[in-house]
Amino acid sequence: MRGIQQLLQQHALFQDLPEADLTLIGGCGENCVYNAGEYIARENAPADFFYVIREGRVAVETYMPNHGALCLQTLHDGDIFGWSWLFPPYRWTFDARALEKVRAVRLDGKCLRQKCEEDPRLGFELMKRFARIVTERLQATRLQLLDVYSSERPRTAETRQ
Repeated sequence: MRGIQQLLQQHALFQDLPEADLTLIGGCGENCVYNAGEYIARENAPADFFYVIREGRVAVETYMPNHGALCLQTLHDGDIFGWSWLFPPYRWTFDARALEKVRAVRLDGKCLRQKCEEDPRLGFELMKRFARIVTERLQATRLQLLDVYSSERPRTAETRQ
């Protein structure tokens, strides 16, 4: 079985980090498994972890009254899930549910926040890397919304030509 540090080293988020940083980060991690249908995170619950999905699919969902769960995004092998551990009040903003058996590295956000407080250089480096993920996800959501709403707009004289 490969160690957490080795698993992280293979992921794009952690590539090019000094070995000492990988050792610190890996010290906050553990392997975990979730079965199909099991919730990994629940909206408004404490967000004390983030996940590197090694295998499987995870639905990021929100609950809509009178409609039930709405899937906002499906994450796959290699995706990072969760950045709420970075920002107070450290609470999940969505549900995350395993769609099939999921193997992941779970990293303890409290542990990492403490290490980042002690080493601001590491904290800044992780913040930059997570900001890239947040930006990519927001861009994907924007494109998804444009696609949904563009098909609902009435055609104008300019779009009929």
